[in-house]
Amino acid sequence: QLVESGGGSVQAGGSLRLSCTASGRGFSSAALAWFRQAPGKEREFVGAIRRSGGETMYADSVKGRFTISRDNAKNMGFLQMNSLKPEDTAVYYCAVGAGLVAHTWGYDHWGQGTQVTVSS
Repeated sequence: QLVESGGGSVQAGGSLRLSCTASGRGFSSAALAWFRQAPGKEREFVGAIRRSGGETMYADSVKGRFTISRDNAKNMGFLQMNSLKPEDTAVYYCAVGAGLVAHTWGYDHWGQGTQVTVSS
């Protein structure tokens, strides 16, 4: 089970840090990804990190602003979001899967999502 937290409302230019807490075994052996979904839009890839934390990948829209990290000892993943823009407004989901891919089909366990709202 995955549970996201840390969402909220922030003004443009602000920062938020999302957390993803995993229960059960297997977190440390899985890639962790973050996706987001805005109203009326498809769920889109934000970024992902390998199980070891040694490699990350990001969508072009967040590169340089967002950072993914993980703490396998605590079964947690994080998404640090800086320089937030109104277009970052969405429900953010964490997910785990076998490999580092930028598609929803690559992940088989998902959290329930946390809302992030960025006002101009």
